[in-house]
Amino acid sequence: MTDVIPGCFCRGSGVGFPPKACGNDKTMKTKDQKMNIVIVGHVDHGKSTLVGRLLADTGSLPQGKLEQVQAECRRNAKPFEYAFLLDALKDEQAQGITIDTARCFFKSKKREYIIIDAPGHIEFLKNMVSGAARAEAALLVIDAKEGVQENSKRHGYLLSLLGIRQIAVCVNKMDLVNYSEQAFREIEKEYRKFLKQIGIEPKIFIPIAAREGVGIVPDKNPSKMEWARVDTVLEVLDSFEKAPSLENKPFRMPVQAVYKFTESGDDRRIVAGRVESGSLAVGDQVLFLPSNKRTEIKSIEAFNAPGHKKITAGNSAGVTLKEQIYINRGDIMCKVGDHAPLVSYLFEGKLFWMGKSPMVFDKEYKLKIGTSKIPVKLKQIKKSIDAVELNKSNKKQIDRHDVAECVFESAWPVAFDLAGDIEATGRFVIVDQYDIAGGGIITALVKDEQAEVREQVQLREMKWDFSIVDSKAREARYGHTPKLILLTGKIGVDKKTIAKEAEKALFERNAKTYFLGIGNLLRGLDADVTKHKSSRYEHVRRLGEVAHIFLDAGLIVFATASNLNDEELRMLQEVVNRSMIFIVNVGKNEFREGIVDLNLDPKASACKNAEKIIRVLETEKVLLSV
Repeated sequence: MTDVIPGCFCRGSGVGFPPKACGNDKTMKTKDQKMNIVIVGHVDHGKSTLVGRLLADTGSLPQGKLEQVQAECRRNAKPFEYAFLLDALKDEQAQGITIDTARCFFKSKKREYIIIDAPGHIEFLKNMVSGAARAEAALLVIDAKEGVQENSKRHGYLLSLLGIRQIAVCVNKMDLVNYSEQAFREIEKEYRKFLKQIGIEPKIFIPIAAREGVGIVPDKNPSKMEWARVDTVLEVLDSFEKAPSLENKPFRMPVQAVYKFTESGDDRRIVAGRVESGSLAVGDQVLFLPSNKRTEIKSIEAFNAPGHKKITAGNSAGVTLKEQIYINRGDIMCKVGDHAPLVSYLFEGKLFWMGKSPMVFDKEYKLKIGTSKIPVKLKQIKKSIDAVELNKSNKKQIDRHDVAECVFESAWPVAFDLAGDIEATGRFVIVDQYDIAGGGIITALVKDEQAEVREQVQLREMKWDFSIVDSKAREARYGHTPKLILLTGKIGVDKKTIAKEAEKALFERNAKTYFLGIGNLLRGLDADVTKHKSSRYEHVRRLGEVAHIFLDAGLIVFATASNLNDEELRMLQEVVNRSMIFIVNVGKNEFREGIVDLNLDPKASACKNAEKIIRVLETEKVLLSV
């Protein structure tokens, strides 16, 4: 299913070809600003016809394309439709509905446009969301004869959630109501009232007949409605304001991957991602969140080309770092001195639910923000609204096509921005099993129990005094990466013997190891901590801080702690980077799903359990050459 109209659009990925690749050179030679416009509306209300007419009437089609499609229609004895200029896929022409999103390019006298034709059928709302995600303005199409439909309202709500505020409503097929002003005004009154309830003030309502070319472009605008003294669609598009440059916002680059090179003595580790906002230069100090690692930009790399001195929003990039710190895919790289992203286990957001099954409490979903994918649960429904009737309810679940204001709880800390500040890192998607089931925007930070510890760790990392011995040099010398192997379980379950046997086995393989006995801390470093209920929390925090120092020295550290709970493990993951902790539970596992890395049977011998730990470390490539 890759049939496309050359020079106009591509399908499937939602990413348009660059103008040159599209072959539509005559319309794409200017260097003026470009604007992304999404066009949405209920199925059969004429979106594709409107876009096809815009392409034809602005001379943006490849030479002979219009005639070619018209000839094809004659050969098949079917009436020509301007929608056929977009709906080129055979199955879509047969069904008469747009399933995926299409991008087409055209130009007015003012600027170039990328118009995203999003599906209107209720079953393809998630495609509409992905298509509209990067739009700066929207055209929302309503059939003059059918009037406002359920999906018309849902689409309005989705545009609101996506933060699109420049919206023009096109009341199409005016020819089917004899260009009646009354019919137009009734739709305008009804839909304007609805949009006001969800906080949207449309720029204008435009009466059009796309198939007939009425109200589309100024120089091809048959006089059919003397009562309608409004701009044409093209004039309204030209009146939309271009969004402020993302380059002026705080720097954000979600980490896509870390690439390592070994050929010809190339020892670079390149951190790659797409710059969503701001700019970055060689020598800038950067901070990775939520891992709290700080360093300096050593170089900005380009594939098979000389490097750059600076990168800006909208570009994909790779950077090398002065210190070889441990960072993870999903971390957000920001610039020290800029307003930093927020970090928490908890956040509040507005969600539009599209899953076949309702969203419920006590079920784990996958949260996607930027490049991070994190287990998440619904913690609280503050308000649930039917997206069509706007009826509020106190339901215990979020049903399909509902809009809800919720609080979410992630399995580990997540970095994000409020959607009103930086959209790219303030939007999220919820995945249920393997399907995209919901999407929304983050509206508020909810402070979790680890907020105070997180602030302390951020200060620690900001002031950390790095050794001149590089961490990668330690890895190469020691033959392994640093790791905290934390064994936990109920009091009375033997964890210490397993830890000591595993440490001894690795030591005999020449690994640099240490057994960190918590009893040694209690009677030494922690001797000043009073035996108060809150002292346990401080004991665990100090265990993490001591382990952090040993890890910075490149060691594999074994430690045990009994009766830990979810919150204490979360706090440890704030003090010590989650990727550097290997959590082993001995006995019955009562932790939240996803926290424990390995569960051991306490009835097995200590040596057998120690072997299991070592095998996993080998699989996880902690042990490189020992």
